[in-house]
Amino acid sequence: MIEVENLTKEYGEFRAVDNISFTVEKGEILGFLGPNGAGKTTVMRILTCFFPPTKGKAIVAGYNCFEDSLNVRKRIGYLPQRVPLYEDMKVSDYLRFVAAIKGTPTKEVNRKAAKVMDDCGLSDVSSKLISTISGGYRQRVGIAQALVNDPEVLILDEPTVGLDPKQIKEIRSLIKELSGKHTVILSTHILPEVSILCGRVIIINKGKVVAEDRPENLATESAQRMLLRINGDTEMIEQELSRVDGIQGVEREHASGDANGFIVVLEDEKQGRQGIQAMIERNRFELMEMRLLEVSLEDIFIKMVTKEEA
Repeated sequence: MIEVENLTKEYGEFRAVDNISFTVEKGEILGFLGPNGAGKTTVMRILTCFFPPTKGKAIVAGYNCFEDSLNVRKRIGYLPQRVPLYEDMKVSDYLRFVAAIKGTPTKEVNRKAAKVMDDCGLSDVSSKLISTISGGYRQRVGIAQALVNDPEVLILDEPTVGLDPKQIKEIRSLIKELSGKHTVILSTHILPEVSILCGRVIIINKGKVVAEDRPENLATESAQRMLLRINGDTEMIEQELSRVDGIQGVEREHASGDANGFIVVLEDEKQGRQGIQAMIERNRFELMEMRLLEVSLEDIFIKMVTKEEA
């Protein structure tokens, strides 16, 4: 559905996007994750035909973004970071207006606007001026205008930025419902958003792709961490753990209770477990707890970005 190949965008001597390539399958929700200034919005604007790249190509729904931009625009819905709403219009009038300018046949305009208001939970505010509705509803209107022409591809740039927790939950639920019906690219720097909504993640930093996979696969590939609580001399335990084969690093975890707490980074889980057990038996320590810690997307993101900057 979307093919990006060797895409580069330069502003003078500054390279905002640096030779990136990726694909998005039909019906997939792809998370485009990165810190502010990573190049996410630039990629979104190229895919939505706002401006051309310096080099490379992008194909959306079978059409080249630069050679056939009109056909691309007919097949996409776009929610930019700052939603361009006409605040002096009623919600229903605005959506009918957007449907019409997107080429919807006249006899279909009212039906399409009514459907998207129902899908996006806007029926209760349909007769209100956009200037009078809450931020959460305004974001829903933004998503509705992107959906009103029933696009094959939906591109959402920071869809929950500036919303309160209740509004964020509502918008996330709405986006989740779009899965399978539309191909979605979701650009964000909010880590939980990606793990909740997306089947696949691309992490971008300084214009380059630094990781690409399903969230659970990225977690599996990352170094595992284990929590240990062991009774005994703290200094001695720490020294003994640092000598165990299969352990990459050791740090103290200040836990409550009598047991000393340590977090170890495992280079090899099987080897590390066996070495820890042998070390405890050899020194006659008392093992109180041993469990793997879940690797979060935040851990992966920090690891990837730090590695790239190094």
